Amino acid sequence: MNEETVSSSLSLDLSHLALSDLVSFATSACKNLVIAALVFFIGRFIIKRIIMLVRKIMEKKNMDPSLFTFLDSLISITLNFVLAIAVIGILGIETSSFVALFASAGVAIGMALSGTMQNFAGGVMVLIFKPYKIGDYIEAAGFAGTVKEIQIFNTILITPDNQTIIIPNNSLSTSSMRNYSTATHRRVDIDVEVAYGTDAAKVREILEEIINENPLILKEGAYAPAIPMTAMKGSSIEFQMRMWVESANYWGVKFDVTEKVYTVLTERGIEIPFQQLDVHLKQ
Repeated sequence: MNEETVSSSLSLDLSHLALSDLVSFATSACKNLVIAALVFFIGRFIIKRIIMLVRKIMEKKNMDPSLFTFLDSLISITLNFVLAIAVIGILGIETSSFVALFASAGVAIGMALSGTMQNFAGGVMVLIFKPYKIGDYIEAAGFAGTVKEIQIFNTILITPDNQTIIIPNNSLSTSSMRNYSTATHRRVDIDVEVAYGTDAAKVREILEEIINENPLILKEGAYAPAIPMTAMKGSSIEFQMRMWVESANYWGVKFDVTEKVYTVLTERGIEIPFQQLDVHLKQ
């Protein structure tokens, strides 16, 4: 056998081997691709069923709408991420590098967005512990208003004059907050100052009349109103009207009674003093 024949035979063997490897690789790749496609579609079907089941459970428990949306999104993203890693692994791609990449990216993003992540954590705390809910009237971070929406990073308030206030959740979860809507009843306190020398019994009688005329003020049991004399100031003596009302009637009663007090005291000749200073000149 000459050298040319040997070379030709070797080339045919190499070509046959290369073709065999290519067919084997294509067969394996197609097999993995089919399995990956089946896993993907079956996984998507299972994920949808899980999310539907979780939604039904949350609906039965009357879960807060904000928490409902948050958990729904979180479960969907987590399960789809796990499915994507599984499909990538079936295709023969090394998944550990992807996991490491996502972990590194998470650390970098977390450091870059530390303030945002604090607001995210604050939003989770608010949604779990529920110090307030949609519709509550709260005061926090120097603002007061009705909670319109609880988002993952911010809470949106609407003020009584219809301004929109956006407060980061981190501020609401780590600082003091006043929720006016948790209790069914609130006490309205109105300070009434009259001049020295005024008959205290007469003043109290007039204030009691004003209270009795208002049907929104509770008048029995633990909610009975009181009118103590609370202070003797430099230019006046002070009474305080303490009246219990349903929370929804608080501002209406406060405004109405305040105006009524001024009108009636003026009509009855009760002097309402202003701040003054008496100066005595020594001859």
